[in-house]
Amino acid sequence: MQSQLSTFVTRLASSPEDLRAAQRLRYDVFVAELGSDGPDVDHENRLETDKFDRHFDHLLLIDTAAGPDVLNGVVGVYRLLRQDRAKIIGQFYSEDEYDLSVLKDSGRKLLELGRSCLRSEYRGSAAMYHLWNGLADYVLLHEIEVLFGVASFHGIDPEQFSGPLSLLHHRHLAPEDLRVRARSEAFQPMDLIAKADLDAKSAMLATPALIKAYLRLGGFVGEGAFVDHAFNTTDVCLIMDTKRMNARQRQIYEKSGRA
Repeated sequence: MQSQLSTFVTRLASSPEDLRAAQRLRYDVFVAELGSDGPDVDHENRLETDKFDRHFDHLLLIDTAAGPDVLNGVVGVYRLLRQDRAKIIGQFYSEDEYDLSVLKDSGRKLLELGRSCLRSEYRGSAAMYHLWNGLADYVLLHEIEVLFGVASFHGIDPEQFSGPLSLLHHRHLAPEDLRVRARSEAFQPMDLIAKADLDAKSAMLATPALIKAYLRLGGFVGEGAFVDHAFNTTDVCLIMDTKRMNARQRQIYEKSGRA
C-alpha cells in the first residue's frame, strides 16, 4: 500500500528503523510537547513506546522533502490494530479504558486506531489529509467495517473541557449497537453542562481537530470519558461505522482513499 501526493508518501513501517522513527515522533509530540509519560517511555533515546507496538501496523506519513533533522522523513503516524491481531494479543489497546463488548460481539470487522500525530510545523496544512488517504486505503484493503479508538483532550481536569465533552455527549453519542462505555472504575460523565445551557458553537471550536475530523465523517463517541493521569489526557472513544456514512460522507472518505 503506497500513495503519493506532492512530496508526501504514505506507507506502512517495514523495518526497525521505520518503527524507531514513528516512536521518535510520538515522543516529540506526546512526551516533550504535551507532557505525557509512562513506564515504557524511553527518555534516554527519546522514544515513546509500549508493549503493543510490535503487534500494530504503523502507518507513516513521509515528507520526501523534509530536512535532515526529521528522522527517516517521518512527519506523521497512525497506529493500527486489526481484530485478528487483537485476538492474538488478548485485547485491544483501548480495552484498558473502555468496555468494547458491544463491538467485539457484533461480528463485524474492526480496526483500532491510535497514536495519531503530526510534527508541529505540519499541523494546519494538508498533511493530515494525506495521512487519512493512507488510512482509507488500508480500510478498503482489509474490508474494515468499524473503526474506533481513543482521542484525547490534553489535561486531566474534565471541567476544563466541560463544553466539548457535553457537546459530544448530547449530539454525537453512539447508537446502542456501537456504544462502548468507559470502565466503571474510572468513568467520567460527559454531560457536564445541560443541553439547554450549552454554547454549541464555542464548544465545537474548543474540540480538538482530530475529533472534529471524525465527526465530519459521521463518527460517534462512546459513553463516558476516561481520565488518563499517566498520559496527561482526558480520553473519549470515537467510533465510525462505514455503513452509516451518508452519501456526502462516503464521497469524502472514498475520495480521500483514492487521492
